[in-house]
Amino acid sequence: MSGTSPGTPRLFSRGSWDEARRVADILRGETVGGALLLAGAVAAMIWANSPWSGAYEALRAVRVGPGALHLDLNLAAWASDGLLAIFFFVAGLELKREFVAGDLRQARRAAVPVAAAFGGVLVPAVLYLLVTLSSGAGDGATRGWAIPTATDIAFALAVLAVIGRYLPAALRTFLLTLAVVDDLLAIVIIAIFYTADLSVLPLLGALVPLALFAVLVQRRVRAWWPLLPLAAATWALVHASGVHATVAGVLLAFTVPVVRGERAGGPDAGPGLAEHFERRLRPLSAGVAVPVFAFLSAGVAFGGLSGLVTALTDPIAVGVVIGLVVGKPIGIMAATWLVSRFTRADLDENLAWVDVGGLSVLAGIGFTVSLLIGELAFGPGSERDAHVKVAVLTGSLIAALAAALVLRLRNRTYRRIHEADTADDDGDGIPDVYQEERP
Repeated sequence: MSGTSPGTPRLFSRGSWDEARRVADILRGETVGGALLLAGAVAAMIWANSPWSGAYEALRAVRVGPGALHLDLNLAAWASDGLLAIFFFVAGLELKREFVAGDLRQARRAAVPVAAAFGGVLVPAVLYLLVTLSSGAGDGATRGWAIPTATDIAFALAVLAVIGRYLPAALRTFLLTLAVVDDLLAIVIIAIFYTADLSVLPLLGALVPLALFAVLVQRRVRAWWPLLPLAAATWALVHASGVHATVAGVLLAFTVPVVRGERAGGPDAGPGLAEHFERRLRPLSAGVAVPVFAFLSAGVAFGGLSGLVTALTDPIAVGVVIGLVVGKPIGIMAATWLVSRFTRADLDENLAWVDVGGLSVLAGIGFTVSLLIGELAFGPGSERDAHVKVAVLTGSLIAALAAALVLRLRNRTYRRIHEADTADDDGDGIPDVYQEERP
């Protein structure tokens, strides 16, 4: 007999129709972006290991930008500092919308993915530190502790599109929200632990364009010509301060209102400015920013089989792989189980813990942010950075194959749930189960 009281929601129960539809739209876009990301990463690795590898490195090293503003950066730096700021801006918009107007504004629903994200950051970091410290790697090896803590949502959803087409909407929402919270934690970690030299004046100066941006968006201004220069100025000043420039993307996102003002009809009058910006910028983030970053960052020369073995036996690489493949699922599963025990909530009657386990393994796919942290920890182009890239790719591949094995075993159950959740006998465009549950 279940110990769940009638008033206690079940974990991973069906949410609202509006939220299910919105998440489905987001996931479709991210899945396409994931395919482009994979294409960019594969192209980079092929080029970096070809006889023309010198041309790849030369391309990464091309410098563009105004030197007077200290923005004469190479293309690889523009990708990690500039393009990923767009990625984090979209992630910030998504996170704010989820907690202000989405189903996760309910504390009980939000507790599960938030706790899971924290568990999925903490345990991989601890395992990485245990591996590197016990191996005596020394020489700053512990600086990479945050590398295996990040989940790449685009990469994970590209895999999910192949192996889990019928995965229930609640589980997809869980994975999406977990990854977004994960990204927010990553940006906090980058700002605190990977800022070497902090210049206070540019950082304080960034508050001026940030405040003006906030005033305009709070007044529901959506024209690009006043907003884009202010966003660019905020980004440039944060970059000049020594804090990683992607932090600016999150700060800007958090100023954007989620719901409409009363003059515009209030919350019931349609999507707010955050959702408007998200719809406009998500294709740019998923289709351009992240794939280009992958192309300019994933190219690592393996040096043949011996070079691959050398890379993967480096304690840093071992710690990254163990963190992604073992630490991620343990942390996410443990945190989710603790939430269920603390709230005395059971899983939804159609699901089992093996389903949570499969998603937890899938969350071990780390790519975009893991590569970024690897560069910040050990320096772009360094030997250890190359080993990190090999480890991230290896760990992500293992996680993808293991998740495929687990989730495919439950595909028949997912198909049955999918058919029940999408049945629309009255043909009004809204699945019947969402109408039946209306009060």
